[in-house]
Amino acid sequence: MNRALTLVALVILCFASLARAENWPQWRGVKGDGISSEKGLPIQWTRTENIAWKLDLPGRGGATPVVWGERIFVTSVDEEDLVLLCINTDGKQKWRQVLASGNRVVRGDEGDSASPSPCTDGKHVWAFFTTGVLACCTVEGDLVWKADLQQRFGKFSIQFGLTSTPVLDKGRLYLQLIHGEGNPKTQEAKVVCLDGVSGETIWAVGRASDGRDENEHSYASAVLYRSDKAEFLITHGNDYAIGHSLETGEELWRLGGLNPKGSYEPTLRFVASPVAVPGYIVVPTAKGRGVYCLKGDELKGDVTNNESAFWWKRESETPDVPSPLIHDGLVYLVRENGNLMCVDANTGKLYFNERTTPDRHRASPVYADGHLYTCARNGKISVIETGKELTIESVNDLGEEISASPAISNGRIYVRTFKSLWAIGDK
Repeated sequence: MNRALTLVALVILCFASLARAENWPQWRGVKGDGISSEKGLPIQWTRTENIAWKLDLPGRGGATPVVWGERIFVTSVDEEDLVLLCINTDGKQKWRQVLASGNRVVRGDEGDSASPSPCTDGKHVWAFFTTGVLACCTVEGDLVWKADLQQRFGKFSIQFGLTSTPVLDKGRLYLQLIHGEGNPKTQEAKVVCLDGVSGETIWAVGRASDGRDENEHSYASAVLYRSDKAEFLITHGNDYAIGHSLETGEELWRLGGLNPKGSYEPTLRFVASPVAVPGYIVVPTAKGRGVYCLKGDELKGDVTNNESAFWWKRESETPDVPSPLIHDGLVYLVRENGNLMCVDANTGKLYFNERTTPDRHRASPVYADGHLYTCARNGKISVIETGKELTIESVNDLGEEISASPAISNGRIYVRTFKSLWAIGDK
C-alpha cells in the first residue's frame, strides 16, 4: 500500500512539474511582454547556492536564451565565428552550428555580433546576427536555410551592427530593417516578413521617415500587438513608432514627436523597444526624454496630436535601454542607472522612482509569480515584489557581466552572462 501511495505521489509530482513548465520561445517570452506564468521560482541564490548548473560559453553575447521543452538555444561568438548552440536542460551541450563569421565588438563592453536573440517553435530555431545573416535550423541541429539580409534587402547603415531581434508569429518572421543607406524619405528603410520554414520573402515594405540621423544608432526591435479587437506589428525607430498590417505590411498608424523637430537631437537613438499588451502600448524614447502609453485598440492614421489615442504621456525619464513591462495595471520602467519607476497604466500616475542596483542596466525586466527580475551589468540581479511601493526581496550576485534579458522555463531562471549560461533553481 505504501509503495502504491508513493507511486501515486510521484505521478502527481510529475504532472505538477509538467503543468508549471512553460516554454520561453523568444526574447520576451510567450507573448513578447516579458511575462511568465510559472510559479515557485527562486528569489534568492548565490554563485553556489540554488544553482542547478552553470555552463561556460565559447564567447560573449547579449542574446537571451530561448527554451522549448528540454532544449535551450543561445547564440554566441567564438573568436570570429558566430554560432548557435543547443543545450539540454541538464546543462550539457547537444550541438553547435557555425552560421556566420566576422564578429564586431561594440565600445569594448557594450555588445558584439551575437546580440539579437534567437527564437523557436519547438520544430525549428532561427538565429540572427548583427552582420545580417539569418539562419533556420531544425531543433536537432540541421541547417534548413541561411540568408544574408543585407544582400536581399540592401546594405545596413548603422553604427554598431543591427541588433534588432526578429519576431516569430504563426510560422512567420517579422523584422524591422530601418537602417538602409540613403535618405529615409526614399524608403530605403524596410519592414519585412519572411516564411519561417522556407526563408522566402512574403512581403517587404518601405518605412518612410523625415528623421535625419537616428536610424544609424537605433537598436530597438519590432514587437507584436494582439487583442480581441486588433493585431499589428509595431516598428520603433528613426523618430517614429509605426503600426503595420501583419498580412501586407501596410502602415496603419504612426506616432511622431518622439524626436521633436523644434529641439531635434541628431544622435538620439531608440534602443528600448515598446511593450504591448491588450489595450496598452508603452513607447519609450531615449536619453531621458518622453515615454508614451497608447490605447492599442484605438489607433488609426497619424496619432501624434490625437489626445484620445493616449492613456498618458510623460515628458521625461524614459528607460534608455531596458524595455518596459506591464502587469496588473502597472507599468514598470527600468532606467539605465538602475532606478525603477512604477506608473499607473491608465493615468500615468507615478507611484515610485527609486534606485535598485546602482549600475548600468541593459537587460529588459521579466515578471513571474509576483516578482520582477532586473539585471545590472555588474552581475547583480534584483528580485522586486510587484506593487505600488518598492520592495526589494533580494539582490543576488552572479559575479559576471550581464546584458542579456533572463528567460524563465521549467521552474528555472536562465541567465546568460558574458561568460556562462546559468540555470537558477532546483537541480
